[in-house]
Parts: sequence; structure tokens; C-alpha cells
Amino acid sequence: MKKLILFSTLWMYASTALFAGSSKDDLSSILQESGLKGGFAAHVGSEDGTTTTALRPSEAFQVQALVTDASKLDAVRKEIRKEAGTYGPIAADSWKGGRLPYVDNMVNLLLIEEGAEVSQKEIQRVLTPLGKAYQKKDGKWKVIDKKWPKDIDEWTHYLHGADGNAVAKDTRVGPPRRLQWVGSPRWSRHHDRMASMSAMTSTKGRLFYVMDEGSRVSIQLPPSWKLIARDAFNGVVLWKREIPKWHHHLWPLKSGPTQLARRLVTKGDRVYFTMGITAAVSALDATSGKTLVTYKGSEGSEEILVAGGSLMALVNKGASELKDYVPKNNVGDQARVRTEFVWDENPRILMCYDAETGKKRWEHESPVAPLSPASDGERVYFHDGKVVTAIAIETGKVAWQGPPSARRSSVPFNFGPRLVVVDGVVIFAGGDRSMTAYEATTGKTLWTSPHERGGYQSPEDLLVIGGLVWSAPITSTKDSGVWTGRDIKSGETKKSFPPKVNPYWFHHRCHIAKATDRFLLASRTGIEFVDIENSSWDLNHWVRGGCLYGIMPCNGLVYAPPHNCACYPEAKLFGLNALAPAGSNRQARNPKKEPARLEKGPAYGKTNAPKKIDSSDWPTYRGNTNRSGKSDTGVSPELDPQWETEIGDGGRLSSVIVADGKLFVAEIDAHAIHCLDADKGNLLWTHVTGGRVDSPPTYNDGAVLFGSADGTVTSLRASDGILSWRFRAAPEDLRHMAFEQLESVWPVSGNILVREGVAYFVAGRSNFLDGGLSFYKLDAKTGKVLVRTTINETDPETGKNLAERHQILNMPVGLTDVLSCDDDFVYMRSQKFDHNGTRVGLGPHSGSPSTQGSVQKGAGTHLFSPTGFLDGDWFHRSYWVYGRSFAGGHGGYYQAGKFAPSGRILVHDKDTVYGFGRKPQYLRWTTTIEHQMFSAPMEQAAGRETAGPASNRRGPATPTQMITFGTPKTLNPKGKALAIEAWIKADKNDGVIVARGGPKDGFAITVEKGRPRFHIRASDKLVSIGSRERIVGKWHHLAGVLSGDKTMKLYLNGRLAAKGEAPALLGSDPIQSLDIGADALTAVGNYSSPFNFTGLIDEVRLHFGKVDPDMFAKVVENAGENRPIEKTCVLACSFDDGKAIDLSSGKNEAAVSLAKPEKGKFGGAFRFTSKPKKGGNQQGGSGVAHNWTHDIPVLARGMVLAKNIVFVAGPPDVMDEEETFGRIKARDDSVNEVIAKQQAALDGNQGSVLLAISTKTGETLGKYELGYLPTWDGMAAANGNLFLSTEKGTITCLKGKK
Repeated sequence: MKKLILFSTLWMYASTALFAGSSKDDLSSILQESGLKGGFAAHVGSEDGTTTTALRPSEAFQVQALVTDASKLDAVRKEIRKEAGTYGPIAADSWKGGRLPYVDNMVNLLLIEEGAEVSQKEIQRVLTPLGKAYQKKDGKWKVIDKKWPKDIDEWTHYLHGADGNAVAKDTRVGPPRRLQWVGSPRWSRHHDRMASMSAMTSTKGRLFYVMDEGSRVSIQLPPSWKLIARDAFNGVVLWKREIPKWHHHLWPLKSGPTQLARRLVTKGDRVYFTMGITAAVSALDATSGKTLVTYKGSEGSEEILVAGGSLMALVNKGASELKDYVPKNNVGDQARVRTEFVWDENPRILMCYDAETGKKRWEHESPVAPLSPASDGERVYFHDGKVVTAIAIETGKVAWQGPPSARRSSVPFNFGPRLVVVDGVVIFAGGDRSMTAYEATTGKTLWTSPHERGGYQSPEDLLVIGGLVWSAPITSTKDSGVWTGRDIKSGETKKSFPPKVNPYWFHHRCHIAKATDRFLLASRTGIEFVDIENSSWDLNHWVRGGCLYGIMPCNGLVYAPPHNCACYPEAKLFGLNALAPAGSNRQARNPKKEPARLEKGPAYGKTNAPKKIDSSDWPTYRGNTNRSGKSDTGVSPELDPQWETEIGDGGRLSSVIVADGKLFVAEIDAHAIHCLDADKGNLLWTHVTGGRVDSPPTYNDGAVLFGSADGTVTSLRASDGILSWRFRAAPEDLRHMAFEQLESVWPVSGNILVREGVAYFVAGRSNFLDGGLSFYKLDAKTGKVLVRTTINETDPETGKNLAERHQILNMPVGLTDVLSCDDDFVYMRSQKFDHNGTRVGLGPHSGSPSTQGSVQKGAGTHLFSPTGFLDGDWFHRSYWVYGRSFAGGHGGYYQAGKFAPSGRILVHDKDTVYGFGRKPQYLRWTTTIEHQMFSAPMEQAAGRETAGPASNRRGPATPTQMITFGTPKTLNPKGKALAIEAWIKADKNDGVIVARGGPKDGFAITVEKGRPRFHIRASDKLVSIGSRERIVGKWHHLAGVLSGDKTMKLYLNGRLAAKGEAPALLGSDPIQSLDIGADALTAVGNYSSPFNFTGLIDEVRLHFGKVDPDMFAKVVENAGENRPIEKTCVLACSFDDGKAIDLSSGKNEAAVSLAKPEKGKFGGAFRFTSKPKKGGNQQGGSGVAHNWTHDIPVLARGMVLAKNIVFVAGPPDVMDEEETFGRIKARDDSVNEVIAKQQAALDGNQGSVLLAISTKTGETLGKYELGYLPTWDGMAAANGNLFLSTEKGTITCLKGKK
């Protein structure tokens, strides 16, 4: 409903100056009247920046002024900066009318001045639910409210509501296609330790969560736990409250404690939370975070429910089972949690309070199983370890207790029995593979049925949607993934359906599944949307939730917290993401009516190249187009301070470039490019643009070019900063919040790659969102478009979804970065492009971590960062690489460092890489990491040029002895009769001879307990047949046959040894490769992969179609004779030449991994040995040869190479992580002094150290104490000087002595 509100002050103003802009007092009055305490405000038709600043009374606001008169824009920007003392969080840009430049549901407060025409439909589109617009017409302000839509829902508890049913009544949530907003931090703190986010809820358009904002440099550094509130629709941070003490942050991975997620509840304008690990429950004001009520006696609360006006707190008056935890192992503490730290089954006190006043109503003492409490507003239900109990909320008396109900024998803290109460039915599942339903009013048992195992290292799934309770076996790779819905009243199965997709199914993420009324939201790959009505899957490998909590579907969006794993590292989203479905109220763009993308400025065609190009200049990011960080001229190791200049307001700075006697730097968050005299440091000019500039510009022929987060690329005349041209690379001017500022949906990195007069850049964030990325090639002088290509979810070679190209935990590159190039290719992370924007060698190389990580040689070797050059967070599962590949996943992220020079930061010349990277023993899973300075040849013998045959199998973390033939079409067994045979001489009792497939479809012949077995898995069902005869120690011929009528036969030495019936012929072409000697972690049978064979294998053949039943007897009878290739044969390997050559017509190519040729039954064979016991590569190590290595007393943040000297700068490294971790394990509290000192150093309280290091020997030639921290990668070397951007917002010049 539209309302008309008149303010007396506004009325007086409007009557005397009807069409003039509003005053600052006017806007302050409107803001006060709106009741808005934080969020995003847009001022449309602003003419005076001073006035607009009234809309940002605190840091809880982000503001944009839209200026209709473009000639006034620069003045408005200057007025804002002068009045507000800052620029960026409040900013201005031009607007030419029509659609507003905001995504749907984004603006909390919209002020539209007289004369700025915005339609009512457009106002409703951009307003957040419960947002307000004030539109001035004829001198009067009309107030327009946006109501809460009926098709979206809130999420008040960990499991949606107090009823324990993690299902949102939200029909707007759908598969993610648009980014609503993204916020900090980029990463969770550490994969191997406790999840950084403990809880999340949302009510009334606000988002609340508990996050550890501690340093990402080392997990040993102190935690910084906070309760944080954001606007749910635009991500603006509303407030933060520090949590003095929370759970031990070195708690092991995948171990919860899940109860932490039950400590946060939000209802209306209240937040209920325990402001400490043992603190009482408090009620906070949702708008400000201020404490309103503390619930006396609730100290030690482990879980909270709010229902029917009552607050129920589950209070532990004794010592917590987790109180005395400290880590004992570098990795492996997870195993302790299963046995040492489990629910003690001691009584808790269930306390009931009046939620409004805090008055205690009653308490009930009883054992209460973790996570089991739930309420329907009339009763609170829980499992006491033996039975389900119901307590009347009104009286606190026991309403009923059910009969004994089974559960897991022990309850670790990453698990918890599940109980939901929906539509008068209580359903309990205790983890014993069964669930039981009770009548909520009486406790009468209604039914008992199987309950499939869901989740992974987490509570299990119990989801009620439309009267059906859903569960599915989705925990592990082998599980079928069949969803089954049972009637909650009768337990009768009403619907059941298997996956209709066939990716590589990994174990479920370490959290429960959640749902909406339309979709089941599982996560074995990324966020999977399972459409219940259509029984269909939408897979999104490229986005995941965080460990412990998972995702949250509500407000029409899906919230995905920061993750800490490294699967799909160059494609998966980072940060706290709010994702929207494809639908939008925005009208489709009309290209014919779009404004021209190229804007020509006064300096267009009037920039002049310098008369002489100085080879000692540093004209672009990292000095040159290959981003080597190398200067062609030297800098003396003896340095003197030359000048220091403060830039702007002391905010974040980019690194610098130096050219033509000038220095250029971006003041990132203030949207500004500054030009300084490089010799004296005095400011020459400043240019402000429409969004952040995340990296320095590039100098080219008298102009500086830079991209901006507003989606544009700008060229300025270098001499005076006058505009030459500006090009809008974004498809339209459309903005959202990104990392706490307004940005384009399609931003452009600040540094533009310029090669031979041509500018290259990419606009966008992810190829899977908002239509993808745009690769541009422009004439650097004129801004004319030469090439534009689209990089989206469509595979350019097959036309299918690009995600289908994934190989286990690796995917093609899908995220942007600062581009680099050489004479052959342009690079975006590890992805190669030709110089016209066509992707070359679309990855990945392999699904095997070690194979993917080893492809580091050949064409396209270059310097890249899998998480982006500008990521200075020290995410522990990433580092820079000089090579071609980076492997994903738990066994992959450290592989590149075993085959190619790698480190936190690198520089290089034409044949040597210098860097600061982890020591080889830390190329593994580890809590501790120590680094070293090194020099290494570019060419490394450990790397390889190709990965061998294409494979979609998951390889082991360390190489295993096997032969693999990949997944060629010629070996597709779908719907076919088949036979697999081999001669073998087994030295040990167990191992795979030949296998193809995995948990869905496949076949294999194995030796198990010394006896042969033949396995067929079809449509998730496995049948295995075997002989009782032991075959170890001698040569034997084995053959497994699957006939068209599903008959299975196993032949031993030509005789029929076993017979059975398969469930079906294989229903799909397995994504796993055909392997000989092992089954690489995708077991067909009930064995543990890779199940290495030990012994000799010879004469392997695979047949498709009907085979003669006497064929194998003849093979044995005629052993040693020259055997022809049968018409049915699609794979024939004799191994006679010491190679795995396929002699069939398919000529399939093999990759041999560590298996050794040897004399066989006939001619040659291959010898295989069992996988070595854990120790090997689990202990780290690298094949990279170094010229030298040295420990240095610095955590490197900046590095440049100046001829024969490497300059390295960063905070002091005062903490030996092995020593401090040992003291933590020993409960030596004095270690906190050392840890606090290291944290202080990282905060800049100890300045930084600058080292000059000899490239030849690694010897330190000079050491300087600096009183400031350099920005990430913030050093440059030019004209014999060093230039540093600092964290305190200054530029420093250090002059080398001659």
C-alpha cells in the first residue's frame, strides 16, 4: 500500500523551492522516519554530495548518489569525500534515467528527488522486502513500502524452526544463476581444524551468524569469534559483537561440535544467543546488537529453542565433555573425537523462560540427546537416550514417554539423533538405520521404517515436505543417492527415485542436507538441487557450503558460507555468497536502446607516447606482461629513504607502477587513481571512477589504462589525468554488494594487460553466474573493440554444461584474475587463451591428484595463482605456481608443489624461479607450516607435459602402481554383454586385476582372500560371484562373463567356477576409467580402493557381445600359441614389448603408473606391488630440485627481482609453528605470548623487515627495519629505486646507493 507522509520541515522547504534538491536536514529526517538502522540507501537525483552524506550516519550504511547531470558528478564526489571524510562506502555515479542500476531486492531506502523519474514497478523491483522508498513529486514526499512476499521464508533456527524440520516454505529459492551479494572473508580459516562458521539464521530481512575472523596466515594464531549481523538481501554489515570465549578453534575437522549451531535463534527483532561458550542466553536487539535481556540461570546452555512465546534452554550444569580438549596430533585428532569426546549421557536441565521478559517458568532434569529437542509450541520433545519424551510447555510436566527407541551406541559431537515434529507427528531417527513415528499428542507409535544414511561426519537427514518424510543414502561415494519419501502418517513409501545424472559422487559435505518445499538440497559435489516433483538433479560443483553448518535456503536465496577445502579451486566461488535463481523482474535488455559503450573524453586521440622509453620503468602490475616481478635494471642492496607520501585517507592501496617519471597507484576502496612525481613523491593528479580499482593501472604510450569494479575500463592521459576514453565492459550497468562495497555484477580487474598496443581484460566474476564472463581485446589507443568472446557454463567443444568436464575434484577454470601473457598465449589463472580469446587446452588434465598436479611442462608454462594474484589471505590450501596446473581436493592441493616451483609469492627471470614457499615436508595435510626462501630452475625433471589418457577417476593422493586406459568411447559397456579375462600370478591374497566403474555401474575381477571373484554393479546394485579355490603363487587364467540375459559366469583355467545373476546390464558408461592392477578409489565391489594387486598380470582382453562359452577352455588348452584378436575384442594387451599397447582395432592408449615390465606367462607382463603403507608422500616431500634454500626471519608479503638481487619484505616471523604447536599440545599457556607477538607482527605493530638477497647464493646482503607493513605484493623496482605501498596508506621510495 502506498502512503503519503508530510514532514513539516520538508513542506516548508518544498513550498519555497519546489524543484530544488533536498537539504541534508531533510534527508536526516527521512532516515529517522524510516526507522532504518543500517543497510543500503540510494539517493536518486542527487545534486549535492554534502546532502547525500546524511544517509550514512554510521558504518552500518552503504550509500550511493545517482547524479542525473553528469557534469556535476566530479563535484558531488569531491563534496562527499570532504563532508564524510571517506569515499567508497558512500559514493556517487551518473544515471541517465530508466532502470535503476541495482539487482532485484537490494535497496533498503530509496530516495527519489523531484524530476528523477522512476516507475512504481521499478521501485518495487529494487526495494528489499520491508524496504521503503520516498519519492518527491510536486514538492511532497510519497512513501512507498514493499511488503514481505508470500513466496519467501525466514530461517530462525539451525533446523529452520523449533520443529527440527530443516525445510523452508520458500518457493522462490532455486538453482543458483545470479549472485545477489558476496561478503568477507574469502576463506574459512583451516580445513584440518574447526569450521570458522558455527551458526546462521535469518529473520525480517537480516542475516545473523557466528564467525571466526582470526588470521588466515596460521590456524595457531588467536581466534576472533564474532556474532555478526548483515542485511540479508544486500549483505551490508549492520553490527558485530565480540564473543570473548568460544569453542577451541583447534578442534579437528569434520567433528562439529554441531550443537554450536543450536545456540543461535532469531525471532522478529530479537536475537537469542549465548555470548560465550559457557555464557547465559541473552536476547539482543536485532537492529543494533545491544543486549536486552539475560536469562538468569541459563549459564552453560548448549541448545536454544524459541516457540509459542517460550524460550527453552538446554543447560549443562556440569563440566562439558569438550572442556579439556587440546590437540594431540598434527592431523588425526578427528579419530579421538569418535571415542574420547562423546555425549556423556549425564542429565541436563531443560529450562523454560518467558521469551519476552526472561522470567523462568519451569525446569525439567533429564538426559537429553544432543540435537534431539524440538517443539511445536505446545510441547517440547527430546530423546533421553532411551525413549522419546514430551513435556507440556504450559506446565513443564511430562505429557508422555514413548517405548524404547534405538539409537547409535555412542554420540560424537559431529553427530546427533534427529527428531522432527510436523503436522501432529513426531519422527525420531537415532542413527541405527531406522526411524519411528509417534502421535504428537499421545505418544502412540504410528510406524517404524528404514532410515537411509545421509550426511557425512554430521547429523543425518530427516526432511518432511508435503506430508512425506525424505531421506537418501548419500553419505559416501558408493551410496546410491536414491531419495525415498514416506507418508508421515503411515510410513508407506509414496515416491522413490534415483539420480538421473552420473557425475563423480564424492562423500557428502560435512553437514546435513536442507530443503525447501520444492527442492532437496544435498551436497555430494557442490550444492545439488533435487527437484522433487520432476525427480531431477541440478548440480553445481562450483559452489559449496561451509563445513559444520552447510547452506541456508531462505529469503528466496541460498546462502553459502566461506569454505575451507580446495576442490575445484579455480572454479569454485569463495566468500560468503548469497545466490539467486534465474528469475528476475528486470526487463530484458534491448541492445538497440542501450547507450554507446565507448565514451570519448577530451583527451581522446591526444595522448602522446614519451620520446624515449626507459627500460628501467615498471609500467604494469609486477613489472611486465608475464607478471614475473623482475626489473631489467639493478637496485643496490644499500638503500636510503628518499620520500614518503600519504595517499588519500590512509586506506588500502594497490601496488604501484612507474613510467615516464611518474608513479601511479590505486586507492582501492576510494575508487581513485593517483599520479605522483616518481622522483619527489608529490601528488600530480587524482582521478575518481565509479567503483573499486583493485590493482594498479598499466602505462601505455602516454596513457594509463585501468579497469574498475563498476564494470568499465578507462584510459587517462598520463600527463594530467584527463579522460581519453571509457569503455563499459559490463553488459549493462547493474550492481550489487561485493566484499562490503557496491560493485558491478561484471567487474573488471584494475590492471589491464597491454601487449603490442592491444588491451586484454575479462569482465565478470564466474562463468557460471549472471551469463558468465566476457573476454575483451581492445585497441589500447582508441578503445575500439577488436574481439569479444563469452566464457559461460557452455563447453565450447561439446555444447554441454562445462561442469560435465569435471574430473573428480578438478574442473576447468571458471574464475577471473589479472591476466598475463607471453608470445603464444594469454593466461587467466592456469587457463590458456589464444590472442583472440579462444580457450586452448580446456582442463582439467586428469582426475588423479598426482597426475593433474604433475602436468607442469611444455607449451603454456607460466606464473599463476589458482586463487588469484590479488589474494593475499594466505589460504593454506593454495600457493603460486610456475607451471601449468593445479590439482584440487584433499589429495591434490599440495601436488603442484611436488612437481613445479611454487610458493606464497614468486618472481622469476628467463630460467630461474625465486620464491617464499612451504618447505617440502609441508606439502601434505598439516596443521603446522614452515616456509623458506628458495631458488629453483624453471625446468624440473619431476614434471610432465601430458597426463596420459583422459580419465574421470579419482586418483589416490600418492601414485599407485597401475595401468589405466581412461574412458574412451570404444570401451563403453553400457547395455552390453561383456567378458573380461587375464592371466595372473598373484603373490598376495588380495587385489584388483581389472576394474571399470564405481558405485553406480561397473565390472571387476579380483582376488580376495586368495580366491578369484567377479563383480557386476548395475544401477547401484552389486552382485559378486567367486570360486572357493585358492589361486595364489601360480599362473592362472581368469575370465568373468556377463551375458545378455544377465547371467554371470566366472571361469578359472577354462572351467566354470561360479555362476549368478546380475541385477541388470550396466545402465551407463562409467565415469571411472578402466584400470589394471588397482581400482583407484572408486570401488566396484565391497573392497577398499585402490585395492592394489601384488604379482604379475599378462594377456588382458575385454570383449563386448556374446562370446563362445568354450573360448576360455581353448585359451588355456592352446596357451602359448599365437592367439588371434576375436571380433568381440575391444581391448587386447599382450604386454610383450614392455608397453601397454592395445592390439585391438580400438588402439586405446594407456598410462602406466609405476608398474614394471617383466617376463610373463607368454612374453612380457607387468609386475604390480601393493600400495605402500601410509608414510611415503603423506610425510610431504617434493621432486623439485633447488639451487639453494634459506630460512629467513620474514613472512614475505612483497618480492621483486632486480638483476642479481631479490628484495623481500614482510612482517617478522617470530613463531616456529612446530615449537608452538608442541607447547599447545603440552598445555603450556606461556606459548600464548609468542602467538600474540606473531599476531601483533601481522597486524603491523612491529613494522616489517626488508631483505636484499643474492640470487646466486641466497645470502642476505642487506637488512632494513621498516616502520610499516607493505601491502600484499606491494613492491616495485624502477630507475634504481624500490617503491613500496604500505598498509598505513603511504607510498615509500627507497633509493639504491650508486
